[in-house]
Amino acid sequence: MSALLAFLAILAVAFIPKDKNLQIEANSNPEAEPGIRFIEADWNKALAEAKKQHKLIFLDAYASWCGPCKLLKKKTFPDKEAGEFFNANYINVAIDMEKGDGPALGEKFAVNAYPTLIITDADGNILTYTKGYMNAKQLIEFGEQGLKQKK
Repeated sequence: MSALLAFLAILAVAFIPKDKNLQIEANSNPEAEPGIRFIEADWNKALAEAKKQHKLIFLDAYASWCGPCKLLKKKTFPDKEAGEFFNANYINVAIDMEKGDGPALGEKFAVNAYPTLIITDADGNILTYTKGYMNAKQLIEFGEQGLKQKK
């Protein structure tokens, strides 16, 4: 019985149409694309940019296998209004908590669920955080809360 279920699951996955919107195309001008622009997997670069630009940091602490994380990347982060807000007010960084700087940051920030969205000052001190999926409107509200915490 379990072999039959496994076979059916494999067939189902094999025939699911691929989502063309998930394919990333190279763009010579990434600033022309709507949505939140992230520094990928480089916490030290985010800290340096935050100090240089006198901004807070928005950290997307994710795991590659996390469904709600994938949904954020597909639905929320590409939103034009969310992009305008976060790109203007934050240095945005996305880090896989299971690779590179991730495990150390996960320990530092006590990340125990994915996604965890964290707002820090330019020195990396947590101002606020939240866990789980949210839509663009909720994410902007979270970002506004973070700005209120700025010292």
